[in-house]
Amino acid sequence: MASGLAAICLWGSLAALSVLAGPIPPFQMVAMTFAVGAAIGIVRARHRGVGWTGLMRWPVQVWLVGVGGLFGYHALYFGALQLAPPAEANLVNYLWPLLIVLLSAPLAGERLGWSHVAGAMLGFAGVVLLAFGRGLNFAGDHALGYALALGCAFTWAIYSVLSRRFGETPTDAIAGFCAASAILSLLCHLVFERTVWPATPLAWFAVLALGLGPTGSAFYFWDHAVKRGDIRALGAFSYATPILSTALLIVCGLAEPTSTLLLAALLVTVGAILASRELWRRRDIS
Repeated sequence: MASGLAAICLWGSLAALSVLAGPIPPFQMVAMTFAVGAAIGIVRARHRGVGWTGLMRWPVQVWLVGVGGLFGYHALYFGALQLAPPAEANLVNYLWPLLIVLLSAPLAGERLGWSHVAGAMLGFAGVVLLAFGRGLNFAGDHALGYALALGCAFTWAIYSVLSRRFGETPTDAIAGFCAASAILSLLCHLVFERTVWPATPLAWFAVLALGLGPTGSAFYFWDHAVKRGDIRALGAFSYATPILSTALLIVCGLAEPTSTLLLAALLVTVGAILASRELWRRRDIS
């Protein structure tokens, strides 16, 4: 669980670092930060004596799941943000932790108890409360954007659950997935976007930090967590991401504190404790 919580904490810094990086086109940002993420895995693997073929020689289905999850999720996400208001698109996108819990039974053979579902539902309720506290307005003319956001949720959930089924594939494979996703993002950037480089040293540092953290190391931590940890509890814990993200924005002076944040955080915390109660029971028994 520790590696999963590390990934969640790193994802909580995504919004603040993205604001500090400035108005860089989305696919350009993914290409830059995923290249850093790929470098992390390559250096890590080479330090342990893993050769280049050892980083790339995976079955086709593993490549499809890995690249489809990393690149597919971000491509759908940016499309959703283009076609729907960000707050509404993010709320739909944050169905993915709940979907991880629900899909863990049919796709990964996990046993689902009432506490897992109830915990994930409480977490989603916390995110809904946080989103509506900012003001939401679901309009019919943004239906395509909402559909893409729902596609995001299913893509990340299916990627996470199927990664568990390929548990024999080492985490080194993430380096190849990041590299392939960076190349695909670069191609999309060259076709659809105009290049905008970071304007200040702080912005460059934010881009590097994104690659080292939420769009780099976090993927390695998450891969280890979904393959070795309790994926049902991880789904519920993941609802801490938007709470941490909002809290960090407030700490950095990039957002105003609200009373709904505390209540949302309470719902997410209770849901996480409920969903992970089997872990606490095992600890008590041991």
